[in-house]
Amino acid sequence: MKKAIGIGLLAGILGFAGLAGAAPEHRPVKIVMSPASNVPTADVMKNLVNKCPNVTITLNPKESNYMLDARGWTGYYRFTLYQKGGSATFSTRTQWLSNSVKDVCRFINSQN
Repeated sequence: MKKAIGIGLLAGILGFAGLAGAAPEHRPVKIVMSPASNVPTADVMKNLVNKCPNVTITLNPKESNYMLDARGWTGYYRFTLYQKGGSATFSTRTQWLSNSVKDVCRFINSQN
């Protein structure tokens, strides 16, 4: 009996420790790509999956929380994020596409 209680207590402690060390969960966010963007949606999505799994790209502007204007070419990327309603809320300029996506992700997750 004592062994069963000890095993149960150990499992509970390990489970709590796992929760304490887990990354904070962020609410799901949907973004729509601006029609003026020249960075392929597939390239943005590839980086979002790795850096920001709670953010998805939608084709429906009415369902989106933000619109992303992604412009650039190899070695120079400019991303501007607009809130629903049209106000620009964040902008970044980086040399690497992955860093632009990471910056956008960090901003989005700081807001929710």
